[in-house]
Amino acid sequence: MKNSVSKLKIEDFRDITYEKEENGICTLTFNRPERKNALSFLTFLEIYTVLDDMEKDRNAKVLIMTGCKEANAYSSGGYFNLKFLDEIPPEIKKELNIMDIAQKKLCMKFWNFTKPVIAAINGLAVGAGITMSLVGADLIYMSEDAWLGFYFVKRAAIPEFGMNFILPFYLGFQKTKEIIYFGDKITAKQAYEMGLGINKVLPPDELMPYTRDIALRLIPPKGPSLSIKLMKKTMHSYFKDILERTLDLENRGLRKAMTSYDLKESMQALKEKRDPVFEGH
Repeated sequence: MKNSVSKLKIEDFRDITYEKEENGICTLTFNRPERKNALSFLTFLEIYTVLDDMEKDRNAKVLIMTGCKEANAYSSGGYFNLKFLDEIPPEIKKELNIMDIAQKKLCMKFWNFTKPVIAAINGLAVGAGITMSLVGADLIYMSEDAWLGFYFVKRAAIPEFGMNFILPFYLGFQKTKEIIYFGDKITAKQAYEMGLGINKVLPPDELMPYTRDIALRLIPPKGPSLSIKLMKKTMHSYFKDILERTLDLENRGLRKAMTSYDLKESMQALKEKRDPVFEGH
């Protein structure tokens, strides 16, 4: 799968901020506090553009992803209100493939990205907010007050970003099914203890300082960045075809789910602030 070059310019970002430091650390901050840093199709394109920029920049060594403090959240997941498309220039709008619900393009961009990515989860991480990080981040650190939500079942949908491969790989089939069949809230401590890809849980005020220290250990003079790049590339290579096939199946399943009665009922129930009444079709 070939990566395309985005026409989106970094200075035109609307949903994230992107900072680059001379020491090689780059920071991507989800920055839509009014919607708890929910991720739109535009957000995904901006993230893709960041990865593209870092690939071309020899001085960019490691990426940290986190949520803006004002949101009190890492990310509340996918944002599918398409009204935002009216504000986007036509040439950028063409790049937003709303049929790629599972985000195969961005997912594979992350999987093929050879520089380290660290997620600093500083609040709630729901839906795509956690699935993107589980597939895209090499290391994940959470604050003690952060929590995760695999809420797809509550919306009569299915997980995306390759989770139908990644989660059983982490947890086994039974634990994965428990998580995605019921969609219960998972605290940072629970996520760490069950082995859900969380490297460490920290007090909120220690999360970013610790994450930055870890980032510095991955780049010269402390870390051999070429060796780390080769480790990641080698580790990911075997699973590339499996992940691509899983994403295709997720897109197929999501498109079917999007037309179901149950999904429409879940959205209506959300609007009316009540529990949905599912019928299984």
